[in-house]
Amino acid sequence: MTWTRGPTIGRGSTATVSIATTAAGDIFAVKSTDLASSALLKKEESFLSQLSSPYIIRCLGSDCNRYDYNLFLEYSGGGSLSDLIGKRGGALDEKSIRFYSRQLVAGLEYLHRSGLVHCDIKGQNILVGDGVKIADFGCAKWAGSDAVFSGTPAYMAPEVCRGKEQGFAADVWAAGCTVVEMATGRHPWPEMKDPAAAIYRIGFSGEAPELPGWFSEEARDFVGKCLVRDPRRRWTAAELLRHPFLDSAEEATPTSVADQGIWNEFEVEEMEASPSPSDSPVGRFEALIGGGSPRWGDLGEDEEWLTVRANEVEDLNHDLIEEEEEIDLVRIGDNSGFDFWCGDCDFVTSSFGEKQSLLLIEVKIISSVYYKDEA
Repeated sequence: MTWTRGPTIGRGSTATVSIATTAAGDIFAVKSTDLASSALLKKEESFLSQLSSPYIIRCLGSDCNRYDYNLFLEYSGGGSLSDLIGKRGGALDEKSIRFYSRQLVAGLEYLHRSGLVHCDIKGQNILVGDGVKIADFGCAKWAGSDAVFSGTPAYMAPEVCRGKEQGFAADVWAAGCTVVEMATGRHPWPEMKDPAAAIYRIGFSGEAPELPGWFSEEARDFVGKCLVRDPRRRWTAAELLRHPFLDSAEEATPTSVADQGIWNEFEVEEMEASPSPSDSPVGRFEALIGGGSPRWGDLGEDEEWLTVRANEVEDLNHDLIEEEEEIDLVRIGDNSGFDFWCGDCDFVTSSFGEKQSLLLIEVKIISSVYYKDEA
């Protein structure tokens, strides 16, 4: 297939997202990364190629050339759900929240029925068209696998923050947090700026995100079922689809695609042709090799939040950091604006007290965050 790359609509540390067209004029999105860091992008393709749902972004294939690996995806012209929230003045009305929540939960029910845990549900990873579709499977894993914990701290479930488990119930908690995002225009813990402190608070404080006062009792009950702290008592996606809040959701989209479109300002004239590697023997050989998965999207008000992967969970004794204690701090990064994977990173730890699970965090993007140096 010969395709033409158009304007870039997203950029991360190792990857870009662009609009692209085929010779027949079909429009799609392409995620591109260099071959040396393409392993996680290939992982995302392997998941998406096995899925088929109107609530999941479709994988259209891939190719690679001498330098890059390209993943072809269905294009949603409305941007992300977070983009739409911002465009609507920082919050959605309850009718829209009901509509988008039903499609989000329907997508989760399909994923969970297929045995897949998304692990990073949030507004940035939900794309808007006629409805919404779940996207960005760079953190996903099969249920029951020993894959590392991953996700965005503000949307992590308590059991994930405690280093216990990350299963279907964790996606449901994140969906509840995303409803809070739709209603408030902010991540569910807006007063928390330190990811390590947020992980502790979510995991051990017993608190749940606050809901706006204008929410109906039906909406409050729905979110409450998502944010039950005990994952065994938290409602499943299948159960949530039968909740009155979603059961009464209208099928018609509350806003038009044209009204939601945010990429119209890009000019298609700048496109350059990109022939498929299958057009040459060298290209066909290059298609067999590769090895990173990007993460992108302007974080806006949430630019200090990270996407992390926990590589190990241990029960260790650590001294609680006293408020007046002098500690050595190490600055481990100074990047902001995007949420993405960044290859090999050092490990940093945060002490939360004696005999509590310690979550070792591999930082994927840092925004002037400081941690106690445990070395």
